[in-house]
Amino acid sequence: MKVHILDDWFDTLRTLPSFARLAGHDVTVHTDHVEQEDALAARLAEAEALVLFRERTQVPGTLIDRLPRLKLISLRGGYPHVDVAGATRNGVLVSSNMPAAAPSAPTAELTIALMLASARQLPAQFAAVKAGRWQAGIGRTLRGCTLGIYGYGGIGGLAANLARAFGMNVVWWGSEAGRARANAAGEAVAASREAFFSQCDFVSIHVRLTPETRGIVTADDLLAMQPSATFVNTSRAGLVAPGALAAALAAGRPGTLALDVFDTEPLVDASDPVLSHPAVIATPHIGYVTEDELDLQFADIYDQIVAFAAGAPIHMINPEVWRG
Repeated sequence: MKVHILDDWFDTLRTLPSFARLAGHDVTVHTDHVEQEDALAARLAEAEALVLFRERTQVPGTLIDRLPRLKLISLRGGYPHVDVAGATRNGVLVSSNMPAAAPSAPTAELTIALMLASARQLPAQFAAVKAGRWQAGIGRTLRGCTLGIYGYGGIGGLAANLARAFGMNVVWWGSEAGRARANAAGEAVAASREAFFSQCDFVSIHVRLTPETRGIVTADDLLAMQPSATFVNTSRAGLVAPGALAAALAAGRPGTLALDVFDTEPLVDASDPVLSHPAVIATPHIGYVTEDELDLQFADIYDQIVAFAAGAPIHMINPEVWRG
C-alpha cells in the first residue's frame, strides 16, 4: 500500500524498531506541517493509507472527499480530529487502538516535571543564571503539598504514584462514575468541586477530550484556586473552557499555569497572550514525545495497516465500511 505519514517533525519514526513493520509497503514520511486543505489534498493524492501523528493535523470530511485513493486512516487513541462520518461516507476505514491498560508514563512524568518547574521557579532560575545573575527567588517544597487530579484514570494514577513518591497528598475529582471508582479504591475524593479547586496546591487534569468533556474546566473553577496554586494541563487544551485561561491570568488565580497543550498547535506566535504571559510555564506538547513511547504507539498504528492489507482489519472505528 502507498502509506503517507504526516507531521513526523524530527524524522524520528524511520529510526525506531517498529518502522520495520511497514516493510514491503511504499512509505512516504512528511516531516513538515501543512494545514491548508488544498496543499494537503495535493500531498496525499496517491495515499491509500494515512497515518496520523496524534492530533497534529485535522482531517475533515472535505479533505477525505478529495482523496479518492484513500482506503484507511490509521492512528492510536482518541480521534476528535478525524471526521469519522466523512470517512464513512467515502468508504474509508478508520482504525485506532484505544489501549485503556497502557497509560502514557511520559505524560505523567512531564506532569510532575511541570509541577517542579513551577514550585522551584525553574524558568526564572534558568534565565537568571544564564544572564549572569544569581538566585531569582524562593521556591517551595512539593512534600506536604496537595495535588488534585481531575480524572480517575491511567495517566492520573501514574501521576499520583509519582507525586506520592515526593511526599505529596493526592485528592481526586471528576465524573460521578470516576469519583465512585476512586472511593471504592480507598482514594481521597474532594468534598465538592469547589473544595477540590480551592484547596489544592496543584491541580492536574487527565481526561479524554470528547464532546462531553470539552470545556469541562471553567473560568470559575480556575478562579477558585489560590494565588499560590498551579494548574497543570498535559492532556488537551479543549478541556478548558474558552476564555478561562485568560480570565485566570488576569485575576492571578491560580498564580501559575503550566501548559503542554494549546488551542492552536503548533503554536509559533511568541506574542500569543497566553504563551507570552509571565505566569505561564509552557512546553510544546511533548508529554508523549519520547522515543520509546513513539515506538510503542506506532507499532500499533503499523499493525493496523498490515492487518488491513492482509484483509483482516483490526481496531475498526467505523466497521460498517468494511466489505472484505
